[in-house]
Amino acid sequence: MREQYAIRVQVLAAAMALIAFVIIVQMTRIQNSPEAAVFRQQASNYAYELRTFYPDRGEIYDRSGHMLAGNKTVYEIGVNLSLVKDPYAIATAVGAELGRDSMQLVYAIQNPPEGVSYMVLADFVEAEQAERLQALKQAAQEQASEGARGALSGLEFKPHPQRSYPENSLASNVIGFVSREGRGYFGVEEKYDTLLAGSPVQAFVPTDPNRAFEIPRVLNGTTLVLTLNRDLQAAAEKILDDALYTYSAQNGVIAVMDPRNGETLAMAVTPRMNLNHFWNYANIYNNASEFNPVISKPYEPGSVLKIITMAAALDSGTVTPGTTYLDTGAILVGGATIQNWNQEPWGVQDMTGCLQHSLNVCMATLSTKMGAGTFYSYMDNFGFGRLTGVDLAGEAAGRLKVPGDEDWYPVDLGTNSFGQGISATPLQIMAAASAIANGGRAVIPHVLYAMVRDGRQYNVPAQFAGSPISEQTAETLSGMLAVSLESEGSLALLPGYRIAGKTGTAQIPVNGFYDMTQTNASFIGWGPVDDPQFMIYVWLERPSASIWGSETAAPVFAEMAEKTVVLLDIPPDYIRQGLAVK
Repeated sequence: MREQYAIRVQVLAAAMALIAFVIIVQMTRIQNSPEAAVFRQQASNYAYELRTFYPDRGEIYDRSGHMLAGNKTVYEIGVNLSLVKDPYAIATAVGAELGRDSMQLVYAIQNPPEGVSYMVLADFVEAEQAERLQALKQAAQEQASEGARGALSGLEFKPHPQRSYPENSLASNVIGFVSREGRGYFGVEEKYDTLLAGSPVQAFVPTDPNRAFEIPRVLNGTTLVLTLNRDLQAAAEKILDDALYTYSAQNGVIAVMDPRNGETLAMAVTPRMNLNHFWNYANIYNNASEFNPVISKPYEPGSVLKIITMAAALDSGTVTPGTTYLDTGAILVGGATIQNWNQEPWGVQDMTGCLQHSLNVCMATLSTKMGAGTFYSYMDNFGFGRLTGVDLAGEAAGRLKVPGDEDWYPVDLGTNSFGQGISATPLQIMAAASAIANGGRAVIPHVLYAMVRDGRQYNVPAQFAGSPISEQTAETLSGMLAVSLESEGSLALLPGYRIAGKTGTAQIPVNGFYDMTQTNASFIGWGPVDDPQFMIYVWLERPSASIWGSETAAPVFAEMAEKTVVLLDIPPDYIRQGLAVK
């Protein structure tokens, strides 16, 4: 009996094992069948979808937190052709709100390209306009009978970001702009385009809203804080605009820099453009160099370059401040005669008198005494003929001819000493002069103060370009320049503050000859002399009220310096020095 039960149990166990085996085989077959693969793909597609997330572009601020560039939401307005009930109603509403021809819109809606189910009617529409159209669509839907489509059904709105510039044209030459394709042009927008734009992230994300926690976090682009002082920038632009009118100049530049660290505090130019209307670029500028002449428009600066020649002569030991010479009004260099600006002799002069009276003959005498090797070595050390390294797109290097170049002639040794036959940008000259104002140490100009990324701020340290002259030479020359301004009663003087500086009146070459009636009037200066906290460069192009820098650029410098000491809260010399004694 027991054997009979044992056989039945074994048969039943074998049968159950066979059934289990068949089930496993069938499950394996179904899971690996083509139909199962389709179902899995459909389920996967339903649960997740591949999306690309684009970060918001980083914002741009001045050093005090004033926004200079940000983002706003605009709309793409289109129609879902499968849902359109009344194309005439859509065309009328969109045409009236956006100022478009309604009949052209009707034709476009009724005659779409083959295979198109969605058509864009307008893009970059302001939020206020889109909201009014959305309200019309909602009202039309509410008026329709239950279950019926409204007259504006099919009209769709897709929000997306657009670059916005709340200050319009303020500092436009420094900021640059972003095209509708999202690319930065000029200035900071181009130089730091990659940082500002951030990195898109592509990922599979759940379609179930309950699993939104799985959506990846996308970091926005890096926010930039500039060295600019918004109020000082606005003041510089106002002073420049008034100067162009007062002196009938074609264009101009006013740049303000801290000579201790290279921070650009203001950089005003003309012409300027409203960055929110960047598509007007071609109507405003003839070429890219006009967008920011401070960095991209080299010119023959004239007598402002005499401070560099004097620095080289003092530092090389060629002369001392008390060295005298007899100025006869002319000197022969390389077979050509060089004369003073007034073509007159000035008699016995020391080096301070040489600067005060801006004597070409004196400078040519110094450069020839130094010799080409020494003179051009100093010019190279001061950075002429190469980029300053400023963090703005579009910088030009200017041109410094040297012996060995095909177009260099011996007379250039004389003319280069007073700023003829050499081209430089205003910023190159400021960078070179910073060595005189900053104890012999030249700075690298920059406009980026800090970067803000993921809630953390990273400040940008000052950088230096070397020491072309000694600290003693720098202090000596600053004192000489201050005395020269005070001795002549310069219009650049600022009551209460001791200023060092130099004018420049450079004739403009026309058809190979210098035109006596057309000049570039310039002035470079810094102060207070005992503790320089600002350096200002003024350039007025072709002033016709007066061709002389001493009568045009110098008073503009004084006006800008007065505004600078107020906005930067720099006390007069007697107060600062009194506090230092205490």
